Amino acid sequence: MRGMVGSIEQVFGMPVRIVSNSGVSLASSSREAPLCAMINEEPAGRRACGAIVSEVKRLRVTSSEGATHGCFTGARYRVVPIEYEGGTIGRAILGPYLPPSVESVPDTLLAIEGIDPARAAELLPHMARATEATAEIVSKHLVAVLDVILWSGHKALLTSKMHIASIRESYRELSEKNAALEQAYERQQELDKLKSNFLATISHELRTPLTSILGYSEMLVGGIAGELTGPQLDFVQIIQAKSDQLLKLIMSLLDLSKLESGTVMMRRSDVAIGVVLAEAASTVAPVATKKGVTLTVDAPGDLPLVLGDPERLRQVFVNLGENAIKFTPPGGTVQMVARQMATEADVSDEPGMVLLAPLRQMVEVRVADTGIGIPEAERDKVFDPFYQVDQSSTREHGGTGLGLSIVKRLVEAHHGTVHIEGHEPTGAVFVVRLPASRPSAPPSKAAISVRFA
Repeated sequence: MRGMVGSIEQVFGMPVRIVSNSGVSLASSSREAPLCAMINEEPAGRRACGAIVSEVKRLRVTSSEGATHGCFTGARYRVVPIEYEGGTIGRAILGPYLPPSVESVPDTLLAIEGIDPARAAELLPHMARATEATAEIVSKHLVAVLDVILWSGHKALLTSKMHIASIRESYRELSEKNAALEQAYERQQELDKLKSNFLATISHELRTPLTSILGYSEMLVGGIAGELTGPQLDFVQIIQAKSDQLLKLIMSLLDLSKLESGTVMMRRSDVAIGVVLAEAASTVAPVATKKGVTLTVDAPGDLPLVLGDPERLRQVFVNLGENAIKFTPPGGTVQMVARQMATEADVSDEPGMVLLAPLRQMVEVRVADTGIGIPEAERDKVFDPFYQVDQSSTREHGGTGLGLSIVKRLVEAHHGTVHIEGHEPTGAVFVVRLPASRPSAPPSKAAISVRFA
């Protein structure tokens, strides 16, 4: 509004002031007429001007056309109401301006103490002049401009309030959803903890009687309770084999619950990965031989040592070997190949740091088979607990879907990674990468090359 009243004064030469209903000045033009400045230099003149301004501000305007108020200088003020949406919200004051009829200094001005008549006569022509018709046109123009400013400002205010209200409502909804998610997350953590405790408890309780079943079946096979007939021996051996399968499942559940709860024990030491692969291969070799699958292990002697738990690493490659053999048809092959490689160490995102980052030595083990393979879309899901690529009730290959989940958790516990690649023309390759031990540790020096057929 200050810019608007300033432009009105520049165009029409008349001072403009905008006041509220209570008389508070909201905007006014900055220029003061020379005659008014002279009058305000005298105490009596300053008091007279203040009285006139107060009267103009308090002037009650009942018509939208406005009203005029005279001044002791012969000038006039025109006051028009500012209305918006049916109510008066303020007043616009034009003036002081001299009507064309005033050509000499009026007696009311000369009557003020201290006024110099000659100087007043000299400054009087410099006051703004306008007819009543011109003042009415300017006042109407001013009211129209103010109406546009008020309308646009009011709409902008409403839009801002609606926007703020919308943001507050969105924030409220988001806060409620966050609170609900937090509660659900806490509940999920409680359920996960209960599930892990349940798995650990039930697995332990199942393993105790199962150990007795295995022990007594072994004694029956050994003839401690007397010689068994052919069918009796077959039945007991079936009981023993199925008990072994059930024990493996229970042990897998125990391992999974320990890994999820973070209570699994790791006895870390420098480990020769070739020896671990040979032990894992010898464990699964009877299954491979029985199925007619060729199993080979190849690990060069210059491989660096790996800092880890040898028993847990052996469990990783036993699970991978059993998985590869299970999905490989008779006459196929399963290969465990280890090699040394270097990858970039993790660095900050600062520019140039990647150029200064040292290479991290890794030991990579590739377990490749010539089986049915794993679709690319399923390769990340197979590491989820209990996930099966073939989930139909008539699937050919059994299993609970825990082996690969345990593999992934154990590898990550050794600060390594595991992923799956395709193996042309058929099959899959499980790639395990483990960080090498400290640089001062010597290489294993023992080359491993084993073949089970």
